[in-house]
Amino acid sequence: MLIIQDWPYCNAAAQMTNVALTSLDSSIWGELQWRRRLETFGDDHGPVVASGPNGEIDSVCQLGELTDKGRETTLALGHRLRHLYVDQLKFMPNLISDADMIYLRATPMSRALESVQQSFWGMYPPTARTQSFPPPTILTRTPADETLFPNDSNCRRFSQLSRAFAQRTADRWNETQEMDYLNSLISKWMPSSSQRVAVDSHPRLSGIMDTINSTLAHGPKTRLPPEFYDSKGRNIIDKLGVEEWFSGYKESVEYRSLGIGALVGDIVFRMIGSVERNGDDGLLEIGGSTGNLGKGRGGEKDVKFALSGCHDTTLAAILSSLGAFEGEKWPPYTSHIALELFRRGEWTDSMLNPARTSLDETTSKHENEQKDDSLWKSIVGSAKEKASRQSPVPKGIGRRTMDEISSTEKEKLKRYYVRMRYNDRPVIIPGCRLPGNHLEGDESFCTLEAFKTIADKFTPRHWKEACVSNLNEPSFPPVLQPAGF
Repeated sequence: MLIIQDWPYCNAAAQMTNVALTSLDSSIWGELQWRRRLETFGDDHGPVVASGPNGEIDSVCQLGELTDKGRETTLALGHRLRHLYVDQLKFMPNLISDADMIYLRATPMSRALESVQQSFWGMYPPTARTQSFPPPTILTRTPADETLFPNDSNCRRFSQLSRAFAQRTADRWNETQEMDYLNSLISKWMPSSSQRVAVDSHPRLSGIMDTINSTLAHGPKTRLPPEFYDSKGRNIIDKLGVEEWFSGYKESVEYRSLGIGALVGDIVFRMIGSVERNGDDGLLEIGGSTGNLGKGRGGEKDVKFALSGCHDTTLAAILSSLGAFEGEKWPPYTSHIALELFRRGEWTDSMLNPARTSLDETTSKHENEQKDDSLWKSIVGSAKEKASRQSPVPKGIGRRTMDEISSTEKEKLKRYYVRMRYNDRPVIIPGCRLPGNHLEGDESFCTLEAFKTIADKFTPRHWKEACVSNLNEPSFPPVLQPAGF
């Protein structure tokens, strides 16, 4: 395939910065500024510096790196978040002295971390931070513990399931008129070892789709031949890619549970923590410093906003598992999901100062949180693990299923609603359409009880144990297990 491998779209390479130790007693740290160039093999297999189509050497991208265009669009996303949650709704403060009311997390992929950083910068640029603003906390995990994307590399059973569903798509589509049409367009550029385009060809059809989409997002210097951008061909490729990667979430509880259930369970856990105000909302991970956990560096007692850098497969997995991805195309670049927690009605004294099971102090009322008859209590959009055993450990109800929660405890969840927006468009979860499961007059506002009940059904009790279970069992469920109920 005719692909220009060295893309000159990463100007960050010319202005890299890393922390550096500057004293032998580890007491003084500084910054080392440097520029990166990529070295590769030349025609004679000797070392040469990688260069772009016009000889560019100081802006060549690493594979999978966030490009200048990606930085622009994630910065713009941060601007939109600020406009909505700061300027319009007055939910988040205009000026912050620290970020300990904001839960930030990213996967180990560099572009995910860079996306979070750019979005945070857009939402809170230097002019919206005080002069003494300390470094914000960004959580990461080791690859073996990562649940912020479907982790088939570290979950054996999910790897089995994903391969089986991918093979089913290949068996279903490889010898069809649709695939013949794709071959008439682009097979001449396939490698000699895999000349026919197929779902499981080399490169795979989904890999071809990724190359098409990424080249379309950037300049003409790195474009493929025009046949790759044929509209009918692109629609076929998109349809098959969505089926290969995401049909399992729509059909199998086990697929949902292992692929994205741990993340969705963590989202619900933090929502319940926000209701109970016990630190389970992410405060125990984000706030404070060593030896002084349990509250933010500016005295914050609650997390109000969460932002996670994840991937297209994360977003589609969440939407598919909640039955909200029917008829959708592969998520475009810089797509995002907003999961918003609302409370309907006025505050009461007991709501203002609920008991905090993990902390010695009680909390005061949030400022500027009340708006008309609704309270935008928390906006949540990423996963969380329990705090380290050295941290205060709350005893909330977030990890228990609705069947295990008492009637008195369920009363805490009354009048709370969850709304999910995909690329700024509200989406409706099928189970939330049922009578009593949504705000009267608007099915996009799902009751927190209904949302948790749906999520509980595919939240694993112990993700790592589930990943090594059922290894000798069939990959497909005996009957269809619809998502979103």
